[in-house]
Amino acid sequence: MSTSPITPDFSLTRDTHGRLCLTLADGRVHEGVVPVRAFPISAPDEGLSLVSADGHELLWLDTLDPVPAGQRRLIEEELAVREFTPTILRITEVSTFATPSTWSVDTDRGATSFVLKSEDDIRRLGGGRLLIASGQGMQFALPQVADLDRHSRKLLERFL
Repeated sequence: MSTSPITPDFSLTRDTHGRLCLTLADGRVHEGVVPVRAFPISAPDEGLSLVSADGHELLWLDTLDPVPAGQRRLIEEELAVREFTPTILRITEVSTFATPSTWSVDTDRGATSFVLKSEDDIRRLGGGRLLIASGQGMQFALPQVADLDRHSRKLLERFL
């Protein structure tokens, strides 16, 4: 006997202003819903809350797996905007090996530069992953230090 995944009892749409709208099983409609990951860095595919415009949790999802593809796409689009975290592909230049320093990097969103205020702004996440916070509050992901080219690793090692 096989079991089929349980389809969640809600629906998601966008209103005329592009905001996410959640309709619950009892027919209540909530506009301006925001998806929020419970653990966006350590477990991004587990635990997601759909939160009302005033910050109250409306619905909890253990995973997006049972959510129909169209509704999952709406959630993922909202998360992409909310969790904008460019991935560093290459470190091209560092202004100085002391902080603060200006880093020039190539990311999956294009070339940019940012100020690293302190070495403490480089967080080790385990498994060779790093999260680097710029002086302006932007977060940059580095999914695998070992995958960087030699020049980039050499620059980065001065700060680790």
